[in-house]
Amino acid sequence: MSIKNCILSIDQGTTSSRAIVFSPDSQIVALAQLEFEQHYPNDGWVEHDPEDIWSSTLKVCKQALSEAQNKGAEVIAIGITNQRETTIVWDKKTGIPIYNAIVWQDRRTARQCKTLRDAGHLDLVQSRTGLLLDPYFSATKVSWILDKVDGARNKAEAGELAFGTIDSFLIWRLTAGKVHATDVTNASRTNLFNIHDLAWDQDLLELFRVPQSLLPIVKECTDHFGETCAKTLGNSLPILGVAGDQHAASIGQCCFQKGAIKSTYGTGCFVMLNTGEKVLKSKNKLLTTVAYTIKGQTHYALEGSIFVAGAAIQWLRDGLHLIQCASETEQLAHSIADDHGVFLVPAFAGLGAPYWEPDARGAIYGLSRGTTSAHLVRAALESVCLQTFDLFKAMSEDGVKPTLLRVDGGMVANNWVCQFLAGILNIEVERPKIMETTALGAAYLAGLQAGIYQSKDELISMNQIEAHFESDMTQKLRQTLLKGWSSAIQSTLGFIA
Repeated sequence: MSIKNCILSIDQGTTSSRAIVFSPDSQIVALAQLEFEQHYPNDGWVEHDPEDIWSSTLKVCKQALSEAQNKGAEVIAIGITNQRETTIVWDKKTGIPIYNAIVWQDRRTARQCKTLRDAGHLDLVQSRTGLLLDPYFSATKVSWILDKVDGARNKAEAGELAFGTIDSFLIWRLTAGKVHATDVTNASRTNLFNIHDLAWDQDLLELFRVPQSLLPIVKECTDHFGETCAKTLGNSLPILGVAGDQHAASIGQCCFQKGAIKSTYGTGCFVMLNTGEKVLKSKNKLLTTVAYTIKGQTHYALEGSIFVAGAAIQWLRDGLHLIQCASETEQLAHSIADDHGVFLVPAFAGLGAPYWEPDARGAIYGLSRGTTSAHLVRAALESVCLQTFDLFKAMSEDGVKPTLLRVDGGMVANNWVCQFLAGILNIEVERPKIMETTALGAAYLAGLQAGIYQSKDELISMNQIEAHFESDMTQKLRQTLLKGWSSAIQSTLGFIA
């Protein structure tokens, strides 16, 4: 029996590449995943080999398509979602990158950002882009590559190079260099894109010294992004939907209505609140960003970005060897008393919202001779939820007080994390039945463009919830934890040289 109108969703993440084939009723038909190497050439630097990104993506796509075909699935289109802000510059003739991909976590341009802030450029950047001056975003990464790679700036000025976030790079490779494009969500994370005009901003290009010729064309999230080369995946398929990972997760959670909020717990943690068609400026260092543009309608969002979430668990596994797999953490967390007193601030790549301190580094507080590996595991899990509290506090001070949070990402398969999150935030937490919401969002976009789905309301009607979590934490415990966390954060900030 055949399964018609399936979508191949490419989810290119920070630590792995995944490909998932979804049926029209949003069920997973086939899934393939492959981790790839992380590179840390200097303190605060994080890079990927672009060829690892491409080869891993290609491999998982072929595996997922083969598995889906064996199950009788007919794949008619592709959706792409990707790690945002990660920056690649490549040669237009050869398609070969001139330097490694500089990852969103990378802090190497902190000094350049400070120089721009000190020169008084923050207001311009924030008013046009909704973002801050921080190494997190793409613009200073592009400028660094052009300045540091021999001959790169001259080639860029001559129109010989192309810049793109990961979606653009994959589209270029999938279409054999015929299409250089991105979508509004990825463009809105570069510090080069005017979110009011939905266009590249000439003043910002001049400020960051990025030639216009490097830039991809910008399309809606639902659009035709070209056809894949038949030789690449075995047959030609249209790319019909693209969104950055957090925007795609919001779409996969059906956060289409003003006030809907989701939090994704992957390598980092990202809270995104739909503010409707209004651009809402935060007074508490949250970001304003494009949530999506679908069929001519643009919604905006407030976003809080935490750089380290699941990456802390990966560090416990691969760096300290305290666990063998992430699934062990739930039982270990249950084994420790609520008032254990150990706090981990996982500022391995600086602190994101609402602090935006790129020079911060990780720290552990409250150690004693009685501290065990289980304490560190629980402190790591708690740190993710406590960082989320900081984001919600900032939103509250901006006048937004959500009562329900939709969560997704690998970490929330852990029931203890969801329950602790509900407790520390003191709101209801909702977990979807399909956890692959980022990939699902990309599939929804492609499905809307392909005509498989007729409207966003149809997608909302399909949304399925697997579990609800309500707070069972006492006010006394909550206050104790938040006081300890605040002390740990302030001590970490005070340690910066």
